[in-house]
Amino acid sequence: MATINIRRDVADPFYRYKMERLQSKIEGKGNGIKTVVANLSSVAQSLSRPPSYLIKYFGFELGAQTNTNPADDRWIINGAHEASKLQDHLDGFISKFVLCKKCKNPETDIVIKDGRILEDCKACGQRSDVDLRLKLSGFIIKTQPKKGKKDKSDKKARRAKAKENGDADTNGNGHASPEGSNSDNADADEDGALEAGSDDELTRRINAEAKDLNGTVADEDSVQWTVDTSEAAVKARAQELPDDFKQSLTFDEGGDEDGEDNAGGNSAYDQLGSWIISSAEAKSGGVKEVADVDIYLKAKELGIESKHRTLAVLAQTIFDDSIVEQIPTRSSMLKKMLTSERHQKAFLGGTERFVGKEHPKLVPAIPKILLAYYQEDLVPEDVLKAWGSKASKKYVDIATSRKVRKAAEPFLEWLDNAESDEESEEEEE
Repeated sequence: MATINIRRDVADPFYRYKMERLQSKIEGKGNGIKTVVANLSSVAQSLSRPPSYLIKYFGFELGAQTNTNPADDRWIINGAHEASKLQDHLDGFISKFVLCKKCKNPETDIVIKDGRILEDCKACGQRSDVDLRLKLSGFIIKTQPKKGKKDKSDKKARRAKAKENGDADTNGNGHASPEGSNSDNADADEDGALEAGSDDELTRRINAEAKDLNGTVADEDSVQWTVDTSEAAVKARAQELPDDFKQSLTFDEGGDEDGEDNAGGNSAYDQLGSWIISSAEAKSGGVKEVADVDIYLKAKELGIESKHRTLAVLAQTIFDDSIVEQIPTRSSMLKKMLTSERHQKAFLGGTERFVGKEHPKLVPAIPKILLAYYQEDLVPEDVLKAWGSKASKKYVDIATSRKVRKAAEPFLEWLDNAESDEESEEEEE
């Protein structure tokens, strides 16, 4: 089923938070006419909210009666209402009851405490008050579940599920609708909203462009390449690189994940790294101007888009001195490629070499770099802690490894304290 960005004002094809487009069916005639929202439960799950909140919100906005607890999962609104109209109202619900007021991400849980409704954001840690003057606020407070062990287990289950689905699947976040609308609706044109198919927009573009790459070339002499990617050209550029950097593009001399020995100075990984460097040099803005889609397509052309060693190369080549500010802009592509713990460890190893050997002046910034990885859901807490617990000579010499981890201690201590604070808050609740 087709999905759309939870925030329909975000046109980023890499936006990770998705939901199904609302589907409605009008049944009955005359005074008995009604609208059945066929996929309300699925949409509500993507927003991490009970379906009863959504259907009740529609009822308040449309001035219609609704059923808020159907036994057959048929969510009904009295009257005839088009799906596009309901989608616009849903934008208002997302803005008021899902999006974090600070970071505008939808990774929030509803917490009811002392008569207040709070949105607890798991992305940035902010706790924001929901306006109690909204009609739905009264319904949320009246229908809050009783506190107990079941409540806490449900919360932990949701967190575990969110961690498992950290990819750009159906779990989504935030579409802020313009303020000041009488019905909390967004005025975004539905036809103008970016829609992705079962494959996300990145995949669609990649497949389309890859198809062009594999097409038949009628006249080879008429093809003009911006960057010469032939084997001879790549070798020539590699020879021009500093010796230390040439070494930095070769990892795990024992071979690839599939047993293929790619070491030797011109592996697919070396070619990818050299191509990124050459592309950056050809652009006035440097590496930040090399598009994520182009990087992914090049990795796919070389057959290494799913390899863990590719992440070590990317960590060393797609950033510059402004790495902290660049991580969020690269996060969508990286999330697509960081598919396992092995990939995440390789990415940290590449970062360790990038900072410790290539840009040693960035060593004091390693806490900020790791924090950005954590906040963008690129590397989870357990992998970060395991990496910080022991120095390694896999990617750099042992002295450099120790220096980088020593600089990372403030961030690792913050991780421990943040976990302790969260457990304390759960016990208080």
